[in-house]
Amino acid sequence: MELYYNNKRIEEEIYNNISKCKLRSVSGPHNSSSKLIKGDNLRVMKHLIEEMDMKNIVDLVYIDPPFATTNVFRLSDEKANTISRSHSDNLAYNDSLVGEEYFEFIRERLYLIRKLMSDNSSIYFHIDYKIGHYVKIIMDEVFGKDCFINDISRIKCNPKNFNRKAFGNIKDMILFYSKKPGRHIWNDPRIPQTEEDIKRLFKKINENGRRYTTIPLHAPGETQNGPTGQEWKGMKPPKGRHWRCDPKELDKLNTQGLVEWSKTGVPRKIIFADENSGKKIQDILEFKDLQNPSYPTEKNLDLLKLIVSASSNSGSMVLDCFCGSGTTLKAAQELGRNWIGIDKSQEAIKIALKRLTPAQKTFLTNGQDFEYLEQAY
Repeated sequence: MELYYNNKRIEEEIYNNISKCKLRSVSGPHNSSSKLIKGDNLRVMKHLIEEMDMKNIVDLVYIDPPFATTNVFRLSDEKANTISRSHSDNLAYNDSLVGEEYFEFIRERLYLIRKLMSDNSSIYFHIDYKIGHYVKIIMDEVFGKDCFINDISRIKCNPKNFNRKAFGNIKDMILFYSKKPGRHIWNDPRIPQTEEDIKRLFKKINENGRRYTTIPLHAPGETQNGPTGQEWKGMKPPKGRHWRCDPKELDKLNTQGLVEWSKTGVPRKIIFADENSGKKIQDILEFKDLQNPSYPTEKNLDLLKLIVSASSNSGSMVLDCFCGSGTTLKAAQELGRNWIGIDKSQEAIKIALKRLTPAQKTFLTNGQDFEYLEQAY
């Protein structure tokens, strides 16, 4: 399934029609692994692929592009309003693209992003509910439906009581895809269980005072051939089910005292509370927008730290080609990852500069604002 609209181009045509750019170092070493680049992200990404040999090196992409809102986003000296109507405020960016022009803008950049991604990479696309369902179809086209992992809901604010004929909106969405099905880096982030969780979920206590619970040793689905459908301790798994592991492994669990037998002879695996790794994080995340952001639409740093820690490893390359105030770059830097940030907004570059440690600052531009950047920083 894909979207059809006017002026939609094939991938080869998109790539060949991107004009080249030359990057010039403004400050910091040109060969630094982490780079903040000022310029049009489409042209810059082609330069990274062709001139800097960065094809297939990015392990994680997070992007929070314009949402086709038609809003003008400005910065105030007092605070960064998400939508500021004061003409005296500095322009951050103009979210003017809508409809077919917006769809092609996004699609073109996703093809370039995909070229930069490694086979173990994934991409998180942050978008809102008004346009996200269209972006999902574009993502399916570029990456493939089998590479879709999650549609994550991000709670962005407290409940509002706006007077409109609709349910209140407190969320936006993050589309999570891999480049290759099942090959993406995943570090399975967990959150600690509370005392209340432990008492509720691990209700049994053994002779040593350890809290535990039990789970079935079998799982849904019959095994026609293979050991998990065979007898263990003189019994077969219930009808329509199979043993969770080879009977040899079940013997080991039983020897280790990790199988509890009921009075009727039903075996269950023992799970101790003090060996539990915590609660799996679900697909609804509560990371609310900042009350006084440094840049319009700036996202929560803890949200980006969660994404970076879950989907990249130490030393991985992280890309944000709509980097804004540099939150993704800051999260990657604090977690020991390399990063590439791209934005064409002078205001975004200024704010990102302030957030990153001097040791990792490499600032590149296509030349048109070279004097400004050199003079300012």
